Order: sequence, then structure tokens, then C-alpha cells
Amino acid sequence: MLRKRIWKTVVLTLAMTGVSALNIGPFVWQIITSLKPDRDLSSLPPLLPTEITWTHYSNVLQSTFVRFIGNSAVVAAGVTAISLLLGSMAAYAIARLPIKGKGFALGLFLATSMFPQIAIISPLYTMIRGLGLYNTHIGLVFSYMLFCLPLCVWLLHGFFRELPDGLEEAASVDGCGIVRTYWQIALPLVMPGLVTAGLLVFIASWNEFLIALTLTNKVSTQTIPVGIALFPQMFYVPWGDVAAASVVVTLPLILIVLIFEKKLAKGLTGGAVKG
Repeated sequence: MLRKRIWKTVVLTLAMTGVSALNIGPFVWQIITSLKPDRDLSSLPPLLPTEITWTHYSNVLQSTFVRFIGNSAVVAAGVTAISLLLGSMAAYAIARLPIKGKGFALGLFLATSMFPQIAIISPLYTMIRGLGLYNTHIGLVFSYMLFCLPLCVWLLHGFFRELPDGLEEAASVDGCGIVRTYWQIALPLVMPGLVTAGLLVFIASWNEFLIALTLTNKVSTQTIPVGIALFPQMFYVPWGDVAAASVVVTLPLILIVLIFEKKLAKGLTGGAVKG
């Protein structure tokens, strides 16, 4: 029995180590590449840089890439705020209010999220151009919400559904209407779900590429993924600058996840307790 337990521990440890290496390895490799001089980028070994250079980071932070970071921050923050507001309203209504067709509405949200981006990019481009929102932050925010809003609704629906039965009746006795019950009572109780949904939406918006590439062609509105894609030139790919840019834009996401780690872990599991 003891030997079996030891073998099980060893196997699980090796499995977790392998999975961690597969996930962390590419980011570590990007860090190493970003610190190597250009002369060492095309040769292996050495695996580690013979000398550390900050030139690639300097190139990135002194270029128009800073504008790409600002654009992504504005768009991702806007998508997150609006998606959480509208998504929490829809999720609360579907989960808590006695309205007809709730299952059908939830199914519509699921159906919307199942469409691949490439399948709707052409009509989306035509619509955004027709509305005069091409090359605007508002156009990107609106387009990203088509995919992020269903995610918020589905995730938050599980949290609102878990709230105590009779919550609305108790709030009504205290003189609260539907809006006040939603805003002052229900929302604070599902804060882990809001944090989780907000992080997932922010990360998805921060990393989105296809829509941003299609709906923008100016530095004033292009986002980080598009900016990185524009790094390669006709006869030269600045791998060091690309690696430095990847590290710069990944670190904020890592920091945000570490800050909200406890709420994120609780949120990822909290909405799936009840059937």
C-alpha cells in the first residue's frame, strides 16, 4: 500500500511538472530570447545569453508599440466594464426572475458564442463600416462584446442561481425593488464570479487578433496582437524585439491574475456547485 502511494505521488508530481513546463516553458524562452544580443539569436547553443542586453526592450518602449498597449488597455477595459454590466443584468434576470423563455434565452447566448470569428468577420466588417465605426475604439469594443457578453452571462448565471432561495422576497419585505435588489444585494454576493468573468473577458480582449486586424489599419487604433504581427519586415524578423514585446504585454496579465488569485480560484469553481 505504501509503495503504491509513493508511485502515485511520483506519477502525479511528474505529470504536474510536465504540464507546468509546457505552459511556462514558452514564456521563459521568450524572456531568454528578449535578453540575448542579436548575434546569439540565430545560434543554439548557447541556451542562455552570454551577455544580457536591454536593447530589445528599449526598442519596444521607444516605438509606436506603446500606443498599441494603450489602445489594448482602453478597448479591453471598455469591453470588460460593459460586458460585466450588461452580462450581470441578463444573468440575474435569467437566474432569478420569474420570466418566460429563460432557457431559450440562455440557449441563444450559447449559440452566439459558438460561432467562430472567421464565420462572421465579413458581415461584421460591413456593419462596422456602415455605422462609421471603422478604425475606432468603439467599433472594437462593440465587436468584442459579441463574443465576451455570452461568456459573462453563462458564467454569472451559475452564481446568481446559487443565491439563497427567497432572496427577492426578503428584499421586497425590506422595501427593495428589483433594481435595488440586483445592485445592492445580489451583485456583492457574486463578487468572485464578477472578478472571474472580468478577468476572462479582459484577457480575451487583450489577446484578440482577427477582429482587430480586420477593423483597424491605423496605429491610433491598432491593438497589441496586430502591433506584434507588424514587427516582421520583408527580409528580416526582429525576434529579439518580438520576444521583448511579448514579455511586456504578458507581465500585466500575470500581475492581475496574481492579485486576484484567490477570487479567481473561487470563481472558477463556485458557479458549478449546484446542478
